[in-house]
Amino acid sequence: MTPALHAEWTKLRTVAAPRWLLLGSIAATVALSAAVTSVVTCTSAGCGGDVTRLSLIGVQIGQAPVAVLAVLVIAGEYGTGMIRTTLTATPHRITALAAKAVVLTGSVAAAGTVAVLGSLLAGRLTLPGRGFTDAHGHPALSLADGPTLRAATGSILYLILIALFSLGVATVLRDSATGIGVVLGLLYLFPVLAQVIGDPHWQRPLQRIGPSVGLAVQATGDVRGLPIGPWAGLGVTAGWAAATLTAAALLLHIRDA
Repeated sequence: MTPALHAEWTKLRTVAAPRWLLLGSIAATVALSAAVTSVVTCTSAGCGGDVTRLSLIGVQIGQAPVAVLAVLVIAGEYGTGMIRTTLTATPHRITALAAKAVVLTGSVAAAGTVAVLGSLLAGRLTLPGRGFTDAHGHPALSLADGPTLRAATGSILYLILIALFSLGVATVLRDSATGIGVVLGLLYLFPVLAQVIGDPHWQRPLQRIGPSVGLAVQATGDVRGLPIGPWAGLGVTAGWAAATLTAAALLLHIRDA
């Protein structure tokens, strides 16, 4: 396993695309969060708003570069034919896939931590100036607050799970363009359909089954009113990741390179 990890880490750090995608994820996450928190206002005591979730809204777009990176980690090798070299160097195919998953997890965890902390810092700095103050019932954002810490930690875990989900999809499809299209479609289609469909009979299931429902972990207020609980939502995302990785491992084992 160690040689396979070293090989995957070498490939990831010596190619420009992964670095730019990780930096892009950080920049997109923090920029969107900062933009949103700089325009919202709270003009009176008791004004609504989940300031933690608001500060972490950038994760919704920051997940896209993470998904693209995860797809390219293996689908890119199928496109260039390098997958044959990888599997020759690591004949045990499940080990090769596991090594990619471990290196991807570490990289996304590091980038996700920077992105999430940057977003919370942006919210802490800008929200008081927009009226979200103690006087209005909104204390400054702090990781010492249990729900905020859970939202921050959960957001990082969510990005990791999206990366693993995307890796699994890409391994099954073996094509970069198709993999990216399928992953981004699944991530963003369910929330859009849930908004478009007005019938609660169909709307609620759509709000509870997509891979992006793990973003519910960011909620810190009115949790009981959510279509799905914070940790339950993250569990659904984990289920998508586990299912695609299981299918990926099976197909990688039985198919020709």
